[in-house]
Amino acid sequence: MNKIKKIEKLIEELNLIYYEYDTEKHKLVLDKKWSKDYIYSEFMKITYMLTSNNIVFFIDEKKSIVVADKDSLLKKTERYTKSIINYVRNSIMNIYILSDKQVKWAKNLPVFEVKYIQSKLNLASYDALIFTSKNAIKAINSFDKSWKNKPSYVIAPQTAKVLKDLGGNLKFVGKEKHGNAFAQELIKEFENKKILYIRGSKVVSDLFNIINNSQTLICDELIVYETVCKKFDKDVKLPKNSTIIFSSPSTIDCFFKNLSWDDSFTAISIGNTTAQYFPKNITPIIADTTSLDSCVKKAIESF
Repeated sequence: MNKIKKIEKLIEELNLIYYEYDTEKHKLVLDKKWSKDYIYSEFMKITYMLTSNNIVFFIDEKKSIVVADKDSLLKKTERYTKSIINYVRNSIMNIYILSDKQVKWAKNLPVFEVKYIQSKLNLASYDALIFTSKNAIKAINSFDKSWKNKPSYVIAPQTAKVLKDLGGNLKFVGKEKHGNAFAQELIKEFENKKILYIRGSKVVSDLFNIINNSQTLICDELIVYETVCKKFDKDVKLPKNSTIIFSSPSTIDCFFKNLSWDDSFTAISIGNTTAQYFPKNITPIIADTTSLDSCVKKAIESF
């Protein structure tokens, strides 16, 4: 195993939430929007691992952790100059996120809204909760705080961040970050348990059926929100060569209810499942991970 692969494996074993490893830049990029207490805990875990394995690193101006070798240290000035050039280039790009989530270099064009659906279901009989969406966490938190007493299993780091920020009991974060694969991970984690899948009105994976077909688990569902397409008051025309980020099948549906596609546009899909819902004439580029930050990064790389 070469040095780079060894480092990647060590980082993967840390199960990080607030740092995402950029394999091209050999950098653990920090998401600074969350609690400093959680970030500091991960920072200590990373730096201890790197130090223990005699891996050189430094902290850059954005508080990210750069895994360094002789070449990277010598070229630090060169990278800084390149970053200025990239800043100018990226600032003039037309990258659109179809929600109100703020991500650097992207513009917002919300095409849907989330409506919570209240429920009086008693959570006491369940051994654990499953979340594949941060909206599901926010929704149940709006009307029933008892969910925080149950161990929660989430599909990806972005969902985990919201859960921890709201005081939930995080027990597991999926490695595969896709619904069907997440279901298989859960089957390995549980045995003879009763779990509750808290979700939106529309799902794109077969997670619920996969878990129940395992015959080792009982899984119920609770729908706590729905996404509703917005209807624009006036026509919106995006600039030529725009890049549009689609984070779910709902964003695809809501986009085409309000806008027309231009052949100069580029589509970025947050994952393989969402990519299956595009019209046949559009072939999206798939983001490396299921996060909007990764989508924007892929958009910039494709420019």
